[in-house]
Amino acid sequence: MADTPPPAAAPKAQPDSPKRSEAGETLRFLLKLALFVFVIRSFLFAPYSIPSESMLPRLLIGDYLFVTKWNYGYSRWSLPWGLPLIPGRILASDPARGDVVVFRSPDPAPGDTDPAHDDHDVIKRVIGLPGDTVQVRGGQVILNGKPIPKARVADFTLPLSPNFDAEKCGADHLDVVGGTQICRYRRYRETLPGGRSYDVLDQGDFPDRDDTDVYTVPAGNVFLMGDNRDDSADSRFPAPFGMGYIPMERLEGKAAITFFSTDGSASWLLPWTWFQAARPARIGEGF
Repeated sequence: MADTPPPAAAPKAQPDSPKRSEAGETLRFLLKLALFVFVIRSFLFAPYSIPSESMLPRLLIGDYLFVTKWNYGYSRWSLPWGLPLIPGRILASDPARGDVVVFRSPDPAPGDTDPAHDDHDVIKRVIGLPGDTVQVRGGQVILNGKPIPKARVADFTLPLSPNFDAEKCGADHLDVVGGTQICRYRRYRETLPGGRSYDVLDQGDFPDRDDTDVYTVPAGNVFLMGDNRDDSADSRFPAPFGMGYIPMERLEGKAAITFFSTDGSASWLLPWTWFQAARPARIGEGF
């Protein structure tokens, strides 16, 4: 009888590939998500909340808006926390007069320890471009030697709320309409060369704010003002009382659209109050 061939050896079992731990997968996901948010926030869109009344009547305390990041190019201030990863300004483009921009405030002056003057994001309107002369006389802006047309329109009124109380309004501007306590300011319509117009407020006669020297905007800088002209620390005033000229590399983006607004009366622990505090009529307002 012929010899029976020995049975073929069973193939060796391949060792299982090491399984990724659940913690490792979670960490990888979070890192990818953080990178995605970093890119979107740095180069496309970023949210911004309004903390002060300097841009009334267009922007109220408690407004939340999206800022587009590509309009003026990119610098270190385009990145979260001002990470110094971009030298100077790349893909640069100058803003237009009338643009509402978010920018990084100038560095505090040496020896200035006031926390209010620390680096932080600020929002104002572009009034002067490089080479422009800007002056304020009697509360009217003089741009390149010509007064910007300023027409009186209906008063601006705003109901008092936790975000904007009687102290912020000022005793001289308090009023009552239909049993509701409101704040009332004189409102004007300014029209820039080229036809762009917007509303500004005038709270009264303040020589230190309504009459200034003539400023010539240096190259690479812009002259910015708040629409609430008597309550805005802007380019009319040097630091530490204002901000002076703002280098364009500190521009972070252009205000695009309001996506939420609250009057400040909500409690985070009571979700139903979020809807009561919301101001839905302001959602979707563009610039």
